[in-house]
Amino acid sequence: MGRAQARPRGLNSKGDILVEFVVQGAFVKVTAIDPVTGLEASIVGPASASQRILAEQARRKLDYVAKKKS
Repeated sequence: MGRAQARPRGLNSKGDILVEFVVQGAFVKVTAIDPVTGLEASIVGPASASQRILAEQARRKLDYVAKKKS
């Protein structure tokens, strides 16, 4: 089983988002969640990558999903 960590991050100007990291062996699934709208976006990357970089990529994908939805 992987371990999960949920951390609030102020990565965008719209407000805080939640970022969850779930490690599965050599990979990590990163999910960015906008608590206001409930939108989620996930990416998968190497577990050895920086959490800051992975969180930024997940936030960018969340921004993309939000723009596409509106």
